[in-house]
Amino acid sequence: MNFLAVVQDNMFNHPWLIGGFAIAVLIMLLLDLGVFNKNSHEISNKEALNWTILWIGLSMIFSVIIYFVFKADDGHVFALEKFSQYQAAYWIEKALSVDNLFVFVLVFTFFKIPKEFQHKVLFWGILGALVFRAIFIFAGVEIIKHTYITLPLFRQDREVNIILTIFGLFLIGAGIKSWNSHQDDESEDLNKNLGVRLVHKFFKVTNDFAGGKFFTVKNGIRMATPLFVALVVIEITDLVFAVDSIPAIFAIAPNDPFILYTSNIFAILGLRSMYFLLANSMDKFNKLHYGLAIILAFIGTKMLIMPFYHFDSIISLGVIAVVLITSIILSLLSNKKEKL
Repeated sequence: MNFLAVVQDNMFNHPWLIGGFAIAVLIMLLLDLGVFNKNSHEISNKEALNWTILWIGLSMIFSVIIYFVFKADDGHVFALEKFSQYQAAYWIEKALSVDNLFVFVLVFTFFKIPKEFQHKVLFWGILGALVFRAIFIFAGVEIIKHTYITLPLFRQDREVNIILTIFGLFLIGAGIKSWNSHQDDESEDLNKNLGVRLVHKFFKVTNDFAGGKFFTVKNGIRMATPLFVALVVIEITDLVFAVDSIPAIFAIAPNDPFILYTSNIFAILGLRSMYFLLANSMDKFNKLHYGLAIILAFIGTKMLIMPFYHFDSIISLGVIAVVLITSIILSLLSNKKEKL
């Protein structure tokens, strides 16, 4: 599989835009870990809110830059399509990542991770996600490119993509599952988790947090701390969630890894701050899983009918926005009604 060819064939004729994205992300990560969070500390709501606004703001600014760059080369219509694709992919990933926040709460509670060390675990966990998402997205785009077939459907030859069709069916199933799901995992025994078993297989594990280190040495033996165990669990869990979110964004721009990867990375980079902002109020969004179910089902349906009808990205963006906003409002109204 030639990943370099994928890069060269898909919107990477603007190297300074790619470079600007990479440099901006790198600078922000260095500032985050090396300056603002150099010393472990509990993240306040104000700090979490500031970082959340900053990451969302940066992602929106980048989408505007995308619009003007492609408007200059390809005109308003093409630029608006790319802008809409970016926005739709970003908000899909942002919405589906809410499930990750519930997992963060579960993992930190189960392993009794002190609040001052939680940022460090999430930072390195999401950093790993940057690498795995790149592999999934570029590999997926390349596979999709080579899985189109022509079938006679309804007395007319139609181009059908095998992978997108499978993804579509999978997402509809995931939507049904999400509709019937509830966040009742507080009692889950994470000692049976694959990540925990892998760590215990390859390392000795201590209950000592060792001042916020991932590894420590006791009696000449190198041992993993609970922080490392939590990190591995979060990393593996993200891979599982990517099975839902990555196919979902392929419905938006199946042949454009640049749009998919940049929107995906900006979305997950803001997860840490969102966690600290919402950790104590996750139960307030009790209707959100219904909205996510509708979005998954809509995207899956969109994939299945691609050979017959193409939804403009601006329509997809509108549907996602309406469903998300409605589910949040219904959640808040439901909480307010329960308090009366």
